[in-house]
Amino acid sequence: MPRSSLKLALCQSQLIWFFISLFPYLNICVCNALSLEIKASPKVRAFIGEQVSLKCSFKSSSPITESLTVDWTYRPLTGGQMETIFHYQSVPYPTTVGKFKDRISWIGNVARGDASVAIKSPVMSDNGTFICSVKNPPDVYHNIPQTVLMVTERGLSFQLTSAVLLSILVFLPSIIVVVLLLVRMGRKFGVLKEKKKSGCKKSSIEVSDEPEHTETDNCLGKLRSWCLNCVVSEGWCFHKWFGAQRRC
Repeated sequence: MPRSSLKLALCQSQLIWFFISLFPYLNICVCNALSLEIKASPKVRAFIGEQVSLKCSFKSSSPITESLTVDWTYRPLTGGQMETIFHYQSVPYPTTVGKFKDRISWIGNVARGDASVAIKSPVMSDNGTFICSVKNPPDVYHNIPQTVLMVTERGLSFQLTSAVLLSILVFLPSIIVVVLLLVRMGRKFGVLKEKKKSGCKKSSIEVSDEPEHTETDNCLGKLRSWCLNCVVSEGWCFHKWFGAQRRC
C-alpha cells in the first residue's frame, strides 16, 4: 500500500474517533435544547380546613399540543413510595383513591404554562413532598422541583380583612372628631350655664317685691343688664329679653 494512502486512512480513522468522542456532548446539547424548565415553590404553608394552592409553572421550547401531560406525585413525611395523585392530558384526571380523593382539583392553564393544582380541606396528615412533572413531546427532559407542604393550625389571633381595615380607617377619625366636638360643646355649655345663673336668669318675684312706682325703672335696668349679657354670650339670652319685654 502506498504511503500516501496509509496516511489518508489514518487521518480518516482519527476523524471518526474524534466525532465519536464528541457524540455525548452533542447529545447533551440536543437534550438541553429540547428540555423543559419547571418551577415550583419549595415550601408551602397551609392551615387546617383552608384550601391551599400548589403552584407549578413550566416553559417549553415546543408548541403546546394535546400530547402534553402533567403529573403530580406525593410522598408523606413519614416516607414510603411516591403515588400519583393527579394526571392531566387535555382534561384533568384527579385521583379516585387514597386520601386526596375528591380533594384535589385543577387550577392551571397549560396555554399559559401553568400546571397548578389545589387541595381543599387539608389536614396535618397531608404533610409531605409533592412533585410536579410535565412532558410536552418532544420536550420530555426536565428538572424535578419538589414542594414540601406543611399544614398547621391557624392561631386565634385577630385577622384584619381588607373590609375591616377600611372601616377602621374611615370611621375612627370621624368618631374622634365627633368626640372632640361634643367635649368642646359641653365645656361651652357649662360656661354659658354659669353666666346664665349669674346674670341672665332673674326671678320675677324680685320685681314684684319692689314698690309699684319703681317697677318701670327696675325693668329698664334689668333690660340693660340682660342685653349686655346677651351680647357677651353670643345671643343665647334673646328669649329672656322677649320675656322681660312682656313683663314690662
